[in-house]
Amino acid sequence: MQAISRDQNIRVIWDFNMSEEITCCFQQEPIKELKLYKIASELLQTERAYVTRLYLLDQVFCTKLTEEAGKGTFPVEVVKGIFSNVGSIHTFHSQFLLPGLETRMSQWDSTPRIGDILAQLAPFLRMYAEYVKNFDNAMDLLKQWMERSAQFNAIIQDIQSQEACGNLTLQHHMLEPVQRVPRYEMLLKDYLKKLPEDDPDRSQAEKSLNIISMAATHSNTAIRKMENLKKLMEIYEMLGGEEDIVNPSNELIKEGQILKLAARNTSSMEIYLILFNNMLLYCVPKFSLVGQRFTVRTRVGVEGMKVLETSNDDYPHTFQVSGKERTLELQASSEQDKEDWIKAFQKTIEIFQQKNETFKSASKEVVDEVSVKELGKRAPRWIRDNEVTMCMKCKEPFNPLTRRRHHCRACGYVVCYKCSDYKASLRYDGNKLNKVCKDCYFILTGRMDAEEPVSGKKRGILEIEAAQVSGNSVLCGFLQHSTDRTKPCQRVWCVIPQHDALVLYLYGAPQDVKAQCTIPLLGYQVEDVQRSLDHPPTSFRLRQSKSVHYFTADTEEVKLRWLGVICKAVIGEMPECQTPDDGDLANGCHEGVPDGS
Repeated sequence: MQAISRDQNIRVIWDFNMSEEITCCFQQEPIKELKLYKIASELLQTERAYVTRLYLLDQVFCTKLTEEAGKGTFPVEVVKGIFSNVGSIHTFHSQFLLPGLETRMSQWDSTPRIGDILAQLAPFLRMYAEYVKNFDNAMDLLKQWMERSAQFNAIIQDIQSQEACGNLTLQHHMLEPVQRVPRYEMLLKDYLKKLPEDDPDRSQAEKSLNIISMAATHSNTAIRKMENLKKLMEIYEMLGGEEDIVNPSNELIKEGQILKLAARNTSSMEIYLILFNNMLLYCVPKFSLVGQRFTVRTRVGVEGMKVLETSNDDYPHTFQVSGKERTLELQASSEQDKEDWIKAFQKTIEIFQQKNETFKSASKEVVDEVSVKELGKRAPRWIRDNEVTMCMKCKEPFNPLTRRRHHCRACGYVVCYKCSDYKASLRYDGNKLNKVCKDCYFILTGRMDAEEPVSGKKRGILEIEAAQVSGNSVLCGFLQHSTDRTKPCQRVWCVIPQHDALVLYLYGAPQDVKAQCTIPLLGYQVEDVQRSLDHPPTSFRLRQSKSVHYFTADTEEVKLRWLGVICKAVIGEMPECQTPDDGDLANGCHEGVPDGS
């Protein structure tokens, strides 16, 4: 046999290793493609199941309750308040997202990607903000009316007993829309991990992930809020109904048993501490036959609180918590337990101080129309009474009997009696005492309020000022509006903002600081209304499932302008700004925004 040389031997080994590496590379490609296909398939399968649940919420629960409410058994507004815009969400998923995913999966061999579909449709997930924002209120209404109305409760119990419900409660099904958006985020992150860096779908997938992540933040916040409220209820019962515990502003930070050292001697006693974002509860055990119960001995506010590590030869793992109301010397069960408590206190104090500083800054900048330097020195421009339908501070609606209009003499805002129950001397009026709103009072007097002003709170979805969006709108103007053809229409200020061009905002007046309602236009049907005494030929309506909105324009031209914009929005197209002709400001893009002059 011919001997193999050393060089030949090395070449054979090199050829073998190279061929093995090349084979391995070729094997990895099909594996990656298979993983991408599995992720896309999971997205489609879960979407089908989700649409089935949405149908149950929209077409079964909501429809049955709406039909019964039509008989006068309970208010139809209760049903609307519970289900919010679930009809729009159902329409979007059943008519747009699910069909798109089904079509793409049937064409996977030629078009193996999903990023482009999600990038196109992900912006519509913004409609979840309204549902998530309303979720807490929906749960409260549902609980309240299941206890108040036997017929309301019977309908829900009957549907929950059906096989389609899967032995789950309505509350469980209503949580699914809140959980769905974070599910998209998780699947899309997994998809991007498996997607090659140079894949043409990567840019679209990353774009859609950014949009979905923002929407998921709201949903995750709502989930955490629900979990926090559930925990607050448990603490409320554990403390025997202690006041002000079940409050959405309270956030549980840490709780647990710990030893408290006596101030006068070396004795100690076991207590139970409950730390919230704004207070500490020092509790002691009390006798109970139904589980562990405690009595609140002292409340210590986080404002001004300090935490110090102490040393005690007789008692290890000690630290001290001091506040305006009480100082406590505490002993943890271990060094780790001590560190955990100290970190929890320090973080809570730090966050509280940061929010307090933000509040102080906000209170100094609360007035926009009149600068802080000029406040009280120059007479403000008054907002006219007919330009608002609600208090510009607390946003409560005005009425001629119990909540009348008052003007702040410092900033000119129209406010209710509660928000104007302050007086301050104004230099422009010879330093005489004048009625002012709460925010101006604290600026003019240099005092600080313990309660955060309305302007410092995070705004809800309806808390967008009409004048703010009207100036940057696709279309705005007055229309007559009604949700019941048998009832008279109400004149409302309608706005389709440029930043949210698929949503119609309805205000009571052009200067209102909060919308009466919003209509997500996607999926609605636009129809002409048959001419009658109640509805002239300039009328049209928007219909989706059981939700119907009737509108009447002042002229046929104005009606056509609104229809041109709305007909695009209902099919998901972004409408263009409707600029009015010269000399004709009837409902144009910047039409009729009152300047008060």
